[in-house]
Amino acid sequence: MSNEQQVQQITLDVRGMTCDSCAVHVSKALEGVEGVKRVDVPSWESARAEIVAESGVASDVLEKAVRDVGYQATVKQRKTPRPDTPSDSDSSQDFDLMVIGGGSAGFAAAIRGAELGKRVALVEASTIGGTCVNVGCVPSKTVIRAAELHHRAGQHPFNGVSRISTVADWGAVVAQKDELVADLRQAKYIDVLAAYPEITYIQGWATLLGENRVEIAPVGNGAAPQTYTPGKIVISTGASAWVPPIPGLQEAGYLDSTAALDLTNRPASMIVVGANAVGLELAQTYARFGTKVTVLEVMPVIAPFEEPEISEALTDYLRDEGMVIETGVNITQVDRDERGYHLTAERAGETLIFEAQALLMATGRRPNTSGMGLEEAGVKLGKRGEVIVDEHMRTDNPHIYATGDVVGRDMFVYVAAYSGTLAADNALNGSGRVYDTNVLPRVTFTDPAVAAVGLTEQQAQEAGYEVKTSVLPLEYIPRALANRDTRGLIKLVADVEIDRLLGAHVLAPDAGEIVQTAVVAIKAGMGVQDLIDTFFPYLTMVEGLKLAAQTFEKDVAMLSCCAG
Repeated sequence: MSNEQQVQQITLDVRGMTCDSCAVHVSKALEGVEGVKRVDVPSWESARAEIVAESGVASDVLEKAVRDVGYQATVKQRKTPRPDTPSDSDSSQDFDLMVIGGGSAGFAAAIRGAELGKRVALVEASTIGGTCVNVGCVPSKTVIRAAELHHRAGQHPFNGVSRISTVADWGAVVAQKDELVADLRQAKYIDVLAAYPEITYIQGWATLLGENRVEIAPVGNGAAPQTYTPGKIVISTGASAWVPPIPGLQEAGYLDSTAALDLTNRPASMIVVGANAVGLELAQTYARFGTKVTVLEVMPVIAPFEEPEISEALTDYLRDEGMVIETGVNITQVDRDERGYHLTAERAGETLIFEAQALLMATGRRPNTSGMGLEEAGVKLGKRGEVIVDEHMRTDNPHIYATGDVVGRDMFVYVAAYSGTLAADNALNGSGRVYDTNVLPRVTFTDPAVAAVGLTEQQAQEAGYEVKTSVLPLEYIPRALANRDTRGLIKLVADVEIDRLLGAHVLAPDAGEIVQTAVVAIKAGMGVQDLIDTFFPYLTMVEGLKLAAQTFEKDVAMLSCCAG
């Protein structure tokens, strides 16, 4: 190929784009530069443009073209493709790795690929960042915190929280939530992506065509679909809210967790269906801002996967705040009129009627796998639509791996990031890393919060252990007394034969912080006596783990402060 014909792949950092139209303006400006063969501005959020142009096209000419339409641009990279790498009309791009899904798992996989020196494509059809930063952890936890501050405003002084509303102004809280989400999406996803020139961001819908072929239909600009043949593929398309097939529900409409966090007008009353983490967190949040909340749960208890002592105590605390908690309820019909929702339910042969202005369905999540051609490409799906993978995150198609919520287990953002890195390592290096979440903490951010790691008492018994347990109410923890807040308990599960700690379960305002010490203890194979022999600083909540360990053999009420 002569110099006149030789082309380069050029990456521009573009600043100032704020909408889809901006991306179109930038694309057209660059397409008008003589010698430019192809332009791809994935989205305004990507803050970049990928160009294929003749090698003689100067960087300053490209930058000026963007400036002339009102934006700033800097050429970040120019590279000449290998002779065997398509670079113009052939759309295969020869990526080493294509990651489908731009959330936590996808970003972790893409970054790992870039760190390994591979050429990576990251494909996202919706908003970059996925569930956690956009509609999950980040928005929910900041609203929960605002509700906590509002609830306790008359009880405790809080300093240094001027950016969080402490008044019952729901609209202001939602606005502050949106601001935080936008800031973190920019800092943790868009800006991070711009720091990895090895990653090409493509906004579009992906369809698998078999083996390692993928068709991408671009979003928004009407361009024709392109077919790619990456070396390996990682599916990380996440999960979405799911609701059971209740008669009348679809016709009546309902809120999911995303919509509930976007309401700018707080309803006077709300029914929350589902009493696991998401349902309980949002139910308490709305209740603390003044909404009359009724929680309905089909299982006999709320927080049904936690220890019974925790479920029972948390029920009492939520009821003390004015929430209505109804368990063992099977909803048979949903109706809606100008006054609001009317739910018909059954419990032990009795017909029940529940009414409220708003209805929030928090009944679980299902993997996003429909319409992608997965099964046609040789990828096996489970009963709930989850991608079936082996211990290395590989599907039945040897070219395709899957990671994060789309595999339908351990749906936590920190697990998604871990599994994304693991999948990329195995796909690109054949590392043979094994997915292992045996010691996995979880937290429900109610107040008091619920946190757990390891086995419950029932799980330990079913696993064949001879089990002993201890239960320590927080009223025996000096720091809880000093805080004037003794709501909660700590339960430890241990193996009688070798005295090894098997599980730790915490209900406390600081449960998420307390449980991490137990995570380390279980991972290290520590026993109950090891906890007792470990120094814990006095007047800390985590000291409760040591006191709970002592409770196996002693009455801690008869110990002095700091008793060893």
